[in-house]
Amino acid sequence: MKYSRLIFANLFRKKIRLALTLGSFAVALFLFAFLGVVKDAFGRGADVAGADRLVVINRTSIINTIPLSYRDKILRIPGVTYVTHNNWFGGVYQDEKNFFPQFVIDPENQRQVVPELIVPDDQWDAFLKDRQGAIVGRATAERFHWKIGDRIPIKTTLYGGGSWEFNLVGIYHGKRPQDDETQFWFQWDYFEEKIPDAVKGQIGWYVLRVANVDDSVRVAKTIDDEFANSPYETRTQTESAFAASWVKQFGNISFLILAIGTVVFFTLLLVTGNTMAIAVRERTSELAVLKAIGFSDIAVLFFVLAESLVIALVGGLIGLGLAVVMIPVMARALNGLLPSLVLAPSILLLGLATALLVGLISGVLPGVGAMRMRVVNALRRV
Repeated sequence: MKYSRLIFANLFRKKIRLALTLGSFAVALFLFAFLGVVKDAFGRGADVAGADRLVVINRTSIINTIPLSYRDKILRIPGVTYVTHNNWFGGVYQDEKNFFPQFVIDPENQRQVVPELIVPDDQWDAFLKDRQGAIVGRATAERFHWKIGDRIPIKTTLYGGGSWEFNLVGIYHGKRPQDDETQFWFQWDYFEEKIPDAVKGQIGWYVLRVANVDDSVRVAKTIDDEFANSPYETRTQTESAFAASWVKQFGNISFLILAIGTVVFFTLLLVTGNTMAIAVRERTSELAVLKAIGFSDIAVLFFVLAESLVIALVGGLIGLGLAVVMIPVMARALNGLLPSLVLAPSILLLGLATALLVGLISGVLPGVGAMRMRVVNALRRV
């Protein structure tokens, strides 16, 4: 750039102020990226939900069960291709802080209904042959340094309590970075033989696939009508709607994150705007001299905006670079406490665009003031 030396000379005039302003940008952009990742994590269930999948739960609440006998009736409904069922287990590994989601699954139909979670064929075959076999997501396996062949004890306060033993025979991974790789699966038959008689034959929820996405509403209504006025009435939703309703139980996460992000944005705008206003006021005489020797009003505006944008760009890149390094570390530390944290490229691009927007806005008012400044009046104040 033709005037880059002049711009950078002005930037480094007050090194401490420059460092503090860059630090403010870096912290704000790191927080921006982290909030975006958390929002994405809580909303990911709806985003990655299969368009052709429906979830059937007890009409009262998901904590209430529904009979396993409903499966055959659901399969007979036109448009339904596969049905699988799940139960929540609610156990911990060794210590209460070692929480991760565990599900009792129907091994006959799990892979047909959830094809995006990949289990190698040889490991799946071993799972089917071992009554105590278990399959775990890659993230949880890495978290506890598990490997195939390990014996895994899981303690639960449900279903009679005690510790259940499992043989780790498989590790699944997702096709996409946002797929959940924290789950632990084990077989329905093993679960059924160990639970009290009072809860045998009861499942937590069904997940089913339909042949045509356009039939989802009709199929959902047919299922609910089928079991209306029964002791176990159902509520059937698309998987995306079910995931969204589940997130709402935590409160309005989107509004909370938006509110915090807005505060961060305006705080950063005030900090940078104040910095640029002080910098322009300190250089009133120099800007007047530039005008006096032939620099145009637009050139003076350009100098101020360029300084503001450079601060925004450098500070933003530092903050986003810190996010790239730290968010995977935080994801491992928070594994099981929050949904998996994935820093998407779109969040980085949005963060960089936000930083440049703040830099542009914060430089406009001081820049316009400098542009309109009359040389005689400016030199008279010196």
